[in-house]
Amino acid sequence: MTKGLLIRDGRLIDPSQKIDGIGSLLIRDGKIVWLALGELFPPGFDYDVLLVNGLIVSPGFIDFHCHLREPGFGTKETISTGGWAAAKGGFTTICCMPNTKPPLDNKRTIKYVKSKADKEKVVRVLPIGCVSVGRKGEALVDMKALAKAGVVGFSDDGDPVRTAKLMIAALTDSRELGLPVIDHCEDPVGGAPKGEEKIVARDIKLADKTGGWVHIAHVSTAGSVRLIREAKAKGIRVTAEVTPHHLTLTKEALKKSGTLAKVNPPLRTKRDVQALIQGLKEGVIDIIATDHAPHTLRDKQGDFASAASGISGFETALGSLMGLVHSGSLTINEMIACLTIKPAQILGKQLGSLAVGTAADITIFDPNKEWLVDVNQFVSKGKNTPLAGSIQKGKVVVTISAGEHFVWRGREKLEANFR
Repeated sequence: MTKGLLIRDGRLIDPSQKIDGIGSLLIRDGKIVWLALGELFPPGFDYDVLLVNGLIVSPGFIDFHCHLREPGFGTKETISTGGWAAAKGGFTTICCMPNTKPPLDNKRTIKYVKSKADKEKVVRVLPIGCVSVGRKGEALVDMKALAKAGVVGFSDDGDPVRTAKLMIAALTDSRELGLPVIDHCEDPVGGAPKGEEKIVARDIKLADKTGGWVHIAHVSTAGSVRLIREAKAKGIRVTAEVTPHHLTLTKEALKKSGTLAKVNPPLRTKRDVQALIQGLKEGVIDIIATDHAPHTLRDKQGDFASAASGISGFETALGSLMGLVHSGSLTINEMIACLTIKPAQILGKQLGSLAVGTAADITIFDPNKEWLVDVNQFVSKGKNTPLAGSIQKGKVVVTISAGEHFVWRGREKLEANFR
């Protein structure tokens, strides 16, 4: 048995167990083996101690929607750089989208992603498979084979599932497999925001018809929130996510940041932002997901129409969301739930909890630490964010992934924090 690590005197917040109080927990051999509120100590003495007074200790964050760009686009990001950037942002489990080259539409490419992630041993990487072969919107992939290979859902992200016929086929298989079809809801003919709402309405109707499970990616409009609310009231199997940037920025950011604020779906109005926050608080929107979309700076340069869409979001997610907590728009427990146990429930995995016996995936952060967003300090290859140069309040200090410790407080080593 290896030496343990006692994380001592932090504010433990674990919505999965309805825990919120000062306490300590002990990890050993990659697992949480003891937890208690108050000034208690675990039995035995074979452990180091990490004092975290004034810090929040939560389950490791889970990101259900990100882009690691590999294979095919290593200049934008790799599984390694993306994994380290995720860890720096407090994420210990990330689900990567399949719009790679080649796309993740077969067992071989899924195996490639999983083997690369296993070799890196930074964070847990769970691949999402394509809906259509080659992401061309024509023939359905072999969803059963991809599920057996280890995908956690299916998506043609970057594009919506092209036709109702294809969506029906995908949802029918999703019902049997118990995995979601994750749709990027956008009708290029219908325009925004009506274009988004048109596909959301289509997907909800087809989920009702088939009994399948549709997950609406990066919800961005008040109208979409209303449609999802109505669908859930009817018992239709629909879940949904929202990004930190759609919760905190409006289209006004385009005036200051230009192409760095260009995302898909686009940033909306203040009314939409308010509807998204309310939808999250009500549980109409289930989770927060970053849609981390790293690009080279060259991708973002030039005229607005030709510039790439997307924001590099792993390393700024907590700071953005803590702005909502500090303003009173969200409680800290609501925020943590939407980053931990709620995505874990969608994944159907024993994650997102500090329960004894679970994996030692832990995020320790300072809710009041102010810091400058300096993209030159990003671990991600993607330096593309409209938050560059802003001051954020709330910063990850330590990320523990399956018992491995990564410290982000300056250049200090973890051992320097032992007492």
